Amino acid sequence: MKALTFTLIAKPPERLDLAPLAPQRLAVLDRHAIEKIRIGQSKRASTVGDIFRVAGSDVENMVFDGGSDRFDCVAAGMTEGTVRVIGDVGAQAGRGMRGGRLTIEGNAGPHAGSGMRGGRLEIWGRAGDHLGAPLAGELAGMAGGMLIVRGKAGDFAGDRMRRGLITVLKGCGNHAGCRMIAGTLVVAGTAGEMPGYLMRRGSILLDRAPRNLSPSFVESGAPDNVFATLVDRHLIAEGILKRPLLGNAPLRYGGDNAVLGKGEILFPR
Repeated sequence: MKALTFTLIAKPPERLDLAPLAPQRLAVLDRHAIEKIRIGQSKRASTVGDIFRVAGSDVENMVFDGGSDRFDCVAAGMTEGTVRVIGDVGAQAGRGMRGGRLTIEGNAGPHAGSGMRGGRLEIWGRAGDHLGAPLAGELAGMAGGMLIVRGKAGDFAGDRMRRGLITVLKGCGNHAGCRMIAGTLVVAGTAGEMPGYLMRRGSILLDRAPRNLSPSFVESGAPDNVFATLVDRHLIAEGILKRPLLGNAPLRYGGDNAVLGKGEILFPR
């Protein structure tokens, strides 16, 4: 059975809400019904058929052939199956995912992985600000699953993260892990200013010393090498890293002591 494929006809004339095109929502629809789904966010309200040429029938394996920074909420609320985007996407890709696998072979806009609770979201290019972070008014960000950015991420990656694993491979902007509640954030490459600012719990793993760490973090002795080793092994087994991140004797700073202070930042000596 051929994957259900949405081939982009031309650049979208408006922002699109692609949340209705998650695998579990299309399982009971035929191709004609899918083409009539409204995805436009303006008065024009474009339908799927206006924007895409639809082929295939396997809704458990979906492909968007062609991308755009106007593709918002790709695979939002996804619970099963796989979605692959050959190109860029806009805001809130994978928001609220509960399961399945979303692969973006391009760049992603702000709030990718916001509200994730499960599944795997992988971005081959760059990610915008607020990776895995809550929307305005929400109290917690990412709460489970695995989020991988093979390029660089913007500011506030992992803001208010509660559970799960975020890995960024080519550095990130300022305030990574800001206000973390729990979970693990891994950053290879240069992290920006004030990582872990106001974090309560959780772990931030860096492959080099941070440039400007908040003074309310204090050096707190040798880390739990078992935890660091397990994270390294997991990332290598998943094909995310090729070698261990921290080395044999990393430094550990505890904080942020301006709040609860039970978080940690680890990096090589």
